[in-house]
Amino acid sequence: MTGRLEGRVAIVIGAAQGIGRAIAGRFHEEGATLAIGDVDAAGGARAARELGDERALFHRTDVSNEDEVASLVSATIDRFGRVDILVQNAGIYPVSPIATTTGAQWQRILDVNLKGTFFAAKACVAPMRSTGGGRMVFTSSITGPRVAHPGVGAYAASKAGINGFIRAAALEFAQYRITVNGIEPGNILTEGMTAGRSAGFIEGMTRAVPLGRLGTPRDVANAALFLASDDAAYITGTTIVVDGGQILPESKDALSEEILQ
Repeated sequence: MTGRLEGRVAIVIGAAQGIGRAIAGRFHEEGATLAIGDVDAAGGARAARELGDERALFHRTDVSNEDEVASLVSATIDRFGRVDILVQNAGIYPVSPIATTTGAQWQRILDVNLKGTFFAAKACVAPMRSTGGGRMVFTSSITGPRVAHPGVGAYAASKAGINGFIRAAALEFAQYRITVNGIEPGNILTEGMTAGRSAGFIEGMTRAVPLGRLGTPRDVANAALFLASDDAAYITGTTIVVDGGQILPESKDALSEEILQ
């Protein structure tokens, strides 16, 4: 711990578990005061309690609801006086073939993943501007901006949309000294990723990563910490891929195996 976020107030949405929980914990280690937003009231409250002191609050928040996001920001300011950092990590990952996805299913994914990103950014601009600047970090994915697989049409579209939003918001908010960046995780070993999947499936995913392991939530949290810190003061409108090299191989075939032996 080096106190890289000492004295700063961070909102982390989608922090009841997994990547968001790791981000909140990592920020807390570096001195930040935390406001946790999540639709999971029990998990979010537990995450705030586990941080163990007065530098954390939980406010139930459905990121797809603009009023609830605004309420989270207001509660943060009421309690801590300011907002310096926003991390919007909340997202959903239903798998459904495009041909059988309903309009309502498609819209729900975009409401949470993409519209939620817009609502979070919009709610934090004024408070950050009033204190002379801030950091916005959005969790995107390698799925959509760089790769895809069957069954993730809506999810891929939402994450590609987040990357476009990051670029536009970075241009608009630069005048307020607000940087806007994102993280593109690959296969990260979270509760959501392993749910309902066999050990063989997980092993296959692991073999596809050149570094030989799946990512951890802390791997992603460290990237978020960098983008939220003064170390990234001159970085805006971009994303960091955190995937262990997953997107690098042209193919995983016999020729590749032979060359690497």
